[in-house]
Amino acid sequence: METTQSDYSIYRQVVTQLINDREQLPSLPTLTLEIRRALAEPEVSMTRLIGLIGRDPALSALLMKYASSALLRTRVVPKTLQDVLRVLGMQQVDRVVMLHSVKSLFILHSAEHKLLFLDAWQRLTLKASICGCLARKVGRVPADHAVLGSLLSEVGSLAVLSAFKAGDLVPTPARYHSLCQAYGKSLGVMLLKKWAVDEAYVDLVREAGNWTLQRQRQIELLDLVNLSLFHALLDRHDATQLPALASLAAYAKLPGAHQEVAADGRLALVSQHGDEIHELAAILR
Repeated sequence: METTQSDYSIYRQVVTQLINDREQLPSLPTLTLEIRRALAEPEVSMTRLIGLIGRDPALSALLMKYASSALLRTRVVPKTLQDVLRVLGMQQVDRVVMLHSVKSLFILHSAEHKLLFLDAWQRLTLKASICGCLARKVGRVPADHAVLGSLLSEVGSLAVLSAFKAGDLVPTPARYHSLCQAYGKSLGVMLLKKWAVDEAYVDLVREAGNWTLQRQRQIELLDLVNLSLFHALLDRHDATQLPALASLAAYAKLPGAHQEVAADGRLALVSQHGDEIHELAAILR
């Protein structure tokens, strides 16, 4: 059921109730917490980790695909979870576990909610894949750190949907977009603090989309997130609302060899590696 424009306050009220009752926000799955605690131990056994990860077949499959992706370009394709753990290392595994968990956290109450979620998830995974590709090509930021950072920077957009418990109250895509703009950052910060993730990811939520912010001379994670956000918005036909790519603070930090802009307004670096980006996005979905 869709209400009239004058009833937009109904949607705002529902999201505001979620913000005021933080207990309604999703918590990380118990298995995720167990895996992350194990990964944080200085001398965790490989057998224990494999046992924990193996309890979630979907996570195991994601780790296998991720470790074999073009993003890593390993010489020998991993064939077992033990191979995967050796290829990725504990820190990368931790980040992939978080990626997997985020998608499974949000309960959808109708087919209409699911369509909105899948559309949002498709955009976020494309943006995360662009960010990972840029990180690998530019250097300075680990690619998996960039992928997770990009995804978490807009996790509040997914949380907005979790506010709608009734299957008959579904915002249109345009209203959902408006709600994300109004409440996405607040919800994102609340979620990440609840999950006790690194403060660097919380900072990304606050500053993503701040095109002119420049805190240090060398390129950092926020710059890659903003560059990937810019390109994801271009792909969603929002170009009229965007500044010129060359005016972004993040663009100015790119090495000269990576500053070439294609005729479509994108970085040539992104256009040239479209297959790699879409391969990773398909894995994350």
